[in-house]
Amino acid sequence: MTHTLIRKVYQGIADRRRMFRMFDRHAQRPNCFEDDADALFRGEWFEIDQASHDYMFEILPPLWMQHDMFALRELLTDSITSVFFSLAIDGRLRFFHAYCDLFDKGSPERMRAAIVERETRPMGAMTREERLEHIWSSTHDDYRGYAGERFAVHLRGKRTVLVYGGRHGTMLKLLDQLSDAEISAKLPVQLHCLPQRQAA
Repeated sequence: MTHTLIRKVYQGIADRRRMFRMFDRHAQRPNCFEDDADALFRGEWFEIDQASHDYMFEILPPLWMQHDMFALRELLTDSITSVFFSLAIDGRLRFFHAYCDLFDKGSPERMRAAIVERETRPMGAMTREERLEHIWSSTHDDYRGYAGERFAVHLRGKRTVLVYGGRHGTMLKLLDQLSDAEISAKLPVQLHCLPQRQAA
């Protein structure tokens, strides 16, 4: 099996309300009850607070657990489920949620290693992809969506966000076609000055 791209999809620490909103970050996609969602979710991760981690541990008996992770019994798809981690990073215990493919042997262990590697880097650097994923995750449903009939056929179904177009007012634009200036305008102030890291 080809291992999927592991990617951080939100900057900051999600509380319970934000965590559940993150669970629904793809809920508006076209044909959401008909498509194969495995590739969409597989490999996504973000940080959560301890209260959210403990809450998810207590609501249902885990499917399985190890000393620093457990998997939800209810699978998102045929093979994708939520895995929650409690990881000591730089001497501090931190908590994470990730979507792992249980058909892919070793997926949770690779996810753990990727999270630790990403979070032990010098603070600050974000890839362009991480910036775009944060914008998607933090944009209200009313201001994000998917390309429809106004777009060329080959672009339909791609993610869109509402941007301010100056004298042209607001307009829908494909998420992956945002300019650096548009990305900066949509990021919270504390992320504006972070340097861009090259994708691994």
